[in-house]
Amino acid sequence: MDPIAPTLGELVAWLGRWSAGRGPLYLLLAARIRQLVDEGLLPPGAALPPDRRLAAALSVGRTTVVAAYETLRQEGRLVRRQGSGTRVAPAALEPSAAPGPRQRVTETSNPMFLHLLEASDGVLLLSCAAPPAPPPALAEAYAHLELPAHDLGYHPAGLPALRAAIARRYADRGVPTDPAQVLVTTGAQQAIGLLTRLLVAPGDGVLVEAPSYPGALDLFREAAAVPHPVPVGPDGADVPAAIRVMERHRPALAYVIPRFQNPTGTVLPALPGRRLVAAAEEHGVPLVEDEVLAELDFGSGDGGPPPLSSYGTEVIGVGSLSKAVWGGLRIGWVRGPAPLVARLARLKALHDLGSDVPSQLVAARLLGDFGPVLRSRLAELRAGHAHLRAELARRLPDWHCPPAAGGQTLWVGLPYGDGVSFAQSALRHGVAVLPGSTMDALGGSTRRLRLHFLLPPATLTEAVSRLASAWAEYAPGAEVRPAALNAITV
Repeated sequence: MDPIAPTLGELVAWLGRWSAGRGPLYLLLAARIRQLVDEGLLPPGAALPPDRRLAAALSVGRTTVVAAYETLRQEGRLVRRQGSGTRVAPAALEPSAAPGPRQRVTETSNPMFLHLLEASDGVLLLSCAAPPAPPPALAEAYAHLELPAHDLGYHPAGLPALRAAIARRYADRGVPTDPAQVLVTTGAQQAIGLLTRLLVAPGDGVLVEAPSYPGALDLFREAAAVPHPVPVGPDGADVPAAIRVMERHRPALAYVIPRFQNPTGTVLPALPGRRLVAAAEEHGVPLVEDEVLAELDFGSGDGGPPPLSSYGTEVIGVGSLSKAVWGGLRIGWVRGPAPLVARLARLKALHDLGSDVPSQLVAARLLGDFGPVLRSRLAELRAGHAHLRAELARRLPDWHCPPAAGGQTLWVGLPYGDGVSFAQSALRHGVAVLPGSTMDALGGSTRRLRLHFLLPPATLTEAVSRLASAWAEYAPGAEVRPAALNAITV
């Protein structure tokens, strides 16, 4: 039975004042329809009105609706077929596609819903790159937790003790930082979201790497921003291309991951990093440096290039403890100019009045002696990295799998076919992988997969066994359902 679709009048009412904002009308319309899909008002499979009917009802040109639908089709949120019209993309594999306990993996076309981060029905997740369990140090920190005797508990900018601890971490890395330059957030995702809400209006340009962290790309799409992607090569982002984007388009924000880039694992050398910071300051472009993976270094010994914030006072750093400690410890931060942090704190106060105080107290305790925690984490990562590469070499020797210098994922190349159609095959064999094209705003990385190495050795061995079985049966050109593939985007 088809899901109940809204009438044309209902849809127009749900869209509301969709055109109130800056930027092209098609982006504003796409942003509002995307929101209706992500909130579940437009369920998977629901039919949308034909282009001409919706355009007439909204008093806009048909090309506006066509462009909005096409934008959402490219994201995998809508499906457009001759003869059957436009529908919200299917949410999951059909029951006939994978018998038994492997049937349902996703419930919605929005890749960032929380329940998509949880393993279910026997599917092994090589797509959700997050620690599988909390470390003993975290439990110990909670065991010694002492709540303040006299404190309302509302700290929109963050608990002073934690802001000071984060500032000291930056100072230890050669970036003198005052606690007033630090905003504590509920994870790095909220940090990027607050920056997007503050700095980006519908139709504004955003400079992004291609490929890049898909959670950030989702936030920029939600804001109806126009992406300006620059390619990532063996030495990180193409800085000359980024400078050209800044000169020509003056984007509202530039988002880069210079150290152990997600997903490629590349590291931007110091000299290009200096040039990037200088260009951003010259052209007045807020430069956001995602540092979530920056400390997950497998042992180069030289510490690698310093943070971009060491090259300029206007760089905005984003970090968190979700990768070095545990995703369940929802502590992230923004480090930037104090006036910007104050504006972000006011914006955050509108949403949650401040992050959880017990978690902040625990995070401050961990950061007080973070060396042992980080060393233990790195030992696990090195072991997982070596084990996954060995299993891939043994079972799938024709795959291209270069070593990573840090981080928590491998950027794997397929010898033929494409990552999206193979991910569908892999899902039928009980293992979820992230296709490279879902992370690439240039439309490239089609023969790439991002695989993490965070699971126990026996589980990684089983996952590679399932991948090998899927590869043995793989036939390029199979039907693809993008919404079922965007299951995990961490």
